Amino acid sequence: MRKMFRIHPKSTKKNTYRPRPRNNNFLKYWRVIRYYVKSKYEMTDSEIEMLLFLYDENIFTKDKFNEFARTMSWDKRRFSVMVEKGYIKVWRERASGQNSNLYELSMASKRICNHIYKKLLQEETISEDPYNNKIFKGSNYMDKVYKKIIKSMNSNTLSRNDE
Repeated sequence: MRKMFRIHPKSTKKNTYRPRPRNNNFLKYWRVIRYYVKSKYEMTDSEIEMLLFLYDENIFTKDKFNEFARTMSWDKRRFSVMVEKGYIKVWRERASGQNSNLYELSMASKRICNHIYKKLLQEETISEDPYNNKIFKGSNYMDKVYKKIIKSMNSNTLSRNDE
């Protein structure tokens, strides 16, 4: 005796797409904002990352600086270069009996970090004026690519702020 197999017809039910709401998407434009900051302030990636780390530290020692610097490529002069450029300033000189100088970020560095966070959280737009933003002068191919992305990012930011 043979067994008969019953073949079920394919379901006609259509799949529905239900996007999950994202609470934290502020790193979506990190690459664009980093490129903008590097262009505007003529900084390196490691300087930006170091500023963002030290921004939360308020007052720090050179040992704290070196602790995070170990995660980056080796650069013997990184600390002294950042002091020379004005990103770091002395908060308190070492007195007799104390271990080391205490440092803090300069006001310019704090302002840079604050701008980065505001742009990441889409509270501020990136200027599209060539006078204020070198990228919009379009001197090379990458500037032209980033110019389009910045315009898109700004339109998303403005539409979110209107809601």
